[in-house]
Amino acid sequence: MFLNYSSFFTRSLFSFLAGITVCSIAVAGNEINLAPSAELHYLIKAKQKGIPVSGEANVKWQLANVNDTQSYSVITETRVILFGKILDASSFGHIDTHGLAPEKFIEKRFGKTESTTRFDRNTKTIHFTESTQTYTIKGGEQDRTSATWQLVMLARAAADKFITGSEWKMFVAGRRDAEDWSFKVVGTENIVTPMGEFSAVHFVKAPPPDSKDQQLEIWLAPKLEWYPVRLKFSDADGDNVDQILDSIRK
Repeated sequence: MFLNYSSFFTRSLFSFLAGITVCSIAVAGNEINLAPSAELHYLIKAKQKGIPVSGEANVKWQLANVNDTQSYSVITETRVILFGKILDASSFGHIDTHGLAPEKFIEKRFGKTESTTRFDRNTKTIHFTESTQTYTIKGGEQDRTSATWQLVMLARAAADKFITGSEWKMFVAGRRDAEDWSFKVVGTENIVTPMGEFSAVHFVKAPPPDSKDQQLEIWLAPKLEWYPVRLKFSDADGDNVDQILDSIRK
């Protein structure tokens, strides 16, 4: 039972984080507009094989300037009642003309060794400790932790373009490989949180028709710096994880 819970959550729970002040850089026809640094706390409700589970996730999003180079970090820790910490995930990198430019993605799941995905900017290659697979860096690639915050940056920079039906694509690396992700705007909804009710833009990352991968939904709230106020992961068998923003500390 414990391994089933852990496997489901660590498959499901996304990672994000970090910031210092708003950064705006004009490039590639778009403005790079990063959210202010913050620590976000989420409440988790989930269903695994019909059994309800609850927990919490803490996300630290931070920007910094080092030797005139702007860097970012995203650090996430996820815990569930009875089982404790089930996931640590982090992304570190810098800011370039495409937005977030990851250099290292680290993930530690319960019962598994720590994995590291490196974005070697010198050789323009993505490497994995969990596999021998490699990918060429062309610009704009993300990891599973940075992807949400890249989406936040895009929304802040071009809010008028995030209309129903629009799609936003990224190439995203995980523990052992990488794939194309496409976020589609499905509309605007009111999301009730412990902090109040907020209007949020609803995105869906649906798996390909022939895939059994999870569906990911993200709600970004314009009045809260476009921070994610809700995230939901759903499996084809009905299992799901729902994260609701509980508090923000800047």
